[in-house]
Amino acid sequence: MRLAVIGAGKMGVWFARFFQSKGYSVVLADRKQEKLDAVKDLQVDLTADFRQAVKDADQILLCVSINAIEEVAKTISPAIHEGQVVMDIASIKEAPVKTMHEYIKGGLVLGTHPVFGPGSNGVKHKAYILTPTNAKEQEFAEKFKQWLDEEEAHVFIMTPKKHDELMSVVLGLPHFLGLVACETLLEQKDFPETKKVAGTTYRMLFTLAEATALETPDLYASLQTNLPELGKIEDLFMAKAQQWLSLIKKKDTQAIVERMEQLRKKLKETDRDFAKSYEVMYRMLESTEK
Repeated sequence: MRLAVIGAGKMGVWFARFFQSKGYSVVLADRKQEKLDAVKDLQVDLTADFRQAVKDADQILLCVSINAIEEVAKTISPAIHEGQVVMDIASIKEAPVKTMHEYIKGGLVLGTHPVFGPGSNGVKHKAYILTPTNAKEQEFAEKFKQWLDEEEAHVFIMTPKKHDELMSVVLGLPHFLGLVACETLLEQKDFPETKKVAGTTYRMLFTLAEATALETPDLYASLQTNLPELGKIEDLFMAKAQQWLSLIKKKDTQAIVERMEQLRKKLKETDRDFAKSYEVMYRMLESTEK
């Protein structure tokens, strides 16, 4: 089995290394020679020619930015033939899948989203989403899922539209919270000291803020501007924040307590594991913040 990885960024290199370790013959392609020079230690073939890379590959994995998918798909399309599979790993699925279908006619297309970063040690216990759009893609997705299941990944098959709706909550909202929190924290004059005396809840907040702010800016900007339901979700968050702020400014302790009790009740109704996870979290917070 030969795999062509297009794009020698962090995730492209990660997948080249991962599939090489699994016994695949791998070719890693990137137009920037300096990126290829930086990974000469990898036991894979290296090339700056995308069409040459995909020519003899059984499967092609596009590890490029969302904005670059159209150009890459257009470039490799003349070299794609029947029997090949072309996949992408973009964090948004509807637009990239549509673009691949538009340009790639010879082979089979499958949108995928590995929901983890290049620091991951394999796919074990990691979420991996596959988004087939027709019967042939569904058939291949089931086979790919079997392989990922053997690697102990958590695999989910859904439509590109459903994927993007879920990612509006799973990725978009946390990124939004992290960016806003980071700016807010950095504007506190005693910020360095707060880290020294932080308890668990503050460390969780700071970890989210720092991790978000230090991520790839163009990726996060693309997610914030392209995820379909994100604007509505962030508007809802702002509305809820104003409601909480109103109660706090009024010093309405009873209303705050009642609202928290309502949240706890809703969580119990929607999450079967809530009671167990709540007890663990409560004990952790209680032990670290007294």
